[in-house]
Amino acid sequence: MSVQETTAVAHCDQLAQAIRAFRGSAHRTEHWGERLADVLCGGGRLLAAGNGGSAAQAQHLTAEIVGRYRDDRPPFSAIALHADTSATTAIANDYGVDQVFARQVRAHGRPGDVLMLLSTSGASANLLSAAAAGRGAGLRVWALTGPAPNPLTAGSEEALCVAAPAAATVQELHLVAVHMICAAFDAAVERRHG
Repeated sequence: MSVQETTAVAHCDQLAQAIRAFRGSAHRTEHWGERLADVLCGGGRLLAAGNGGSAAQAQHLTAEIVGRYRDDRPPFSAIALHADTSATTAIANDYGVDQVFARQVRAHGRPGDVLMLLSTSGASANLLSAAAAGRGAGLRVWALTGPAPNPLTAGSEEALCVAAPAAATVQELHLVAVHMICAAFDAAVERRHG
């Protein structure tokens, strides 16, 4: 076996091990999807944020909620905070990078809305500030992170932590979690509007 094949197999093995452990937390994604349907069907919104690959996962989540996951359904309000490049760069310039998401949470969030923060480390200062702003504004703050304990889980109402040593594996399981949340969300919406 070549070094590349060994690396690829090791990656698959790490993912398989992590998903077995993650399976025990699957009920959390169903719970979040159902609660998200309660909030969004009631006129609330989802705010989501992350950095780097986690930003991509957060934007994937909001795209599925505004668009659709599998079957056609009404659109719902979901905003990926990092996707507004003019706002994020202006806020970073005027208030500092730590306030990039917190300021947007205070602008867009309303009591009862959901703030979903994604982070492989659970230690990003801008996400910690966003969590504090969300709690202060009465939002439900949920964290999807890498291994616990970490500061973001401590600053969130609820957290789903992926126990994997590699950031890449954490991100892969975050995508699984996003899809599981969307499936549970769609099922809950269907029950309400069926």
